Amino acid sequence: MMKLFGYWRSSAAYRVRIALNLKHIEHEQISVHLVKDGGQQHSKDYIELNPNHLVPTLVDGEFSLNQSLAIIDYLEDLDNSVALYPQNIKDKALVKAFAYDLAMDIHPLNNLRVLQYLSKQLNVTDDQKTAWYHHWIEQGFTAIEKRLASSAGKYCFGNQVTIADLCLIPQIYNAQRFSVNMRAFPVINSINENCNKLHPFIDALPENQDDAN
Repeated sequence: MMKLFGYWRSSAAYRVRIALNLKHIEHEQISVHLVKDGGQQHSKDYIELNPNHLVPTLVDGEFSLNQSLAIIDYLEDLDNSVALYPQNIKDKALVKAFAYDLAMDIHPLNNLRVLQYLSKQLNVTDDQKTAWYHHWIEQGFTAIEKRLASSAGKYCFGNQVTIADLCLIPQIYNAQRFSVNMRAFPVINSINENCNKLHPFIDALPENQDDAN
């Protein structure tokens, strides 16, 4: 059985959970708590599995893989019964670019280790850290909202769930958690509402994970 090492609030682990659920792939979830014990991602055993000190990590037999987008592509190659990409190569490239906007440009600036560095090493106040978070989310979501104006249906690209939705929904969850004003993003909000009516998304919600606290 596959094993997914993750954390309930990790955006990257969240998007992989959605993919596993959509594809009905049996797996075991193993919690790597990013705060307890100084951060369990820094433990000797976990570093041997993932030297980047990050989650998620997928283990499939003797094979292990980090990086959420690479993991999702691996799952897609294993089982495309529920495809996460369009078949048309240009549409597929557009979906990938959208997912990369979220996972590579927006998310890294608001990752836990970045926020911890701001607080602990740079002595940034909580208000300043919140301002940092809001700035990058609002800037990123403004561009995302504009892109969605020409592509969205029920979901980011028409009425088919794609990897774009898997990347967007966790970022919305975090934005709401940090009290970002979402009124300027009606299309994003509509997609969030539609996705969170689907059981694979509901089951992947952070608060529905065994290690949620």
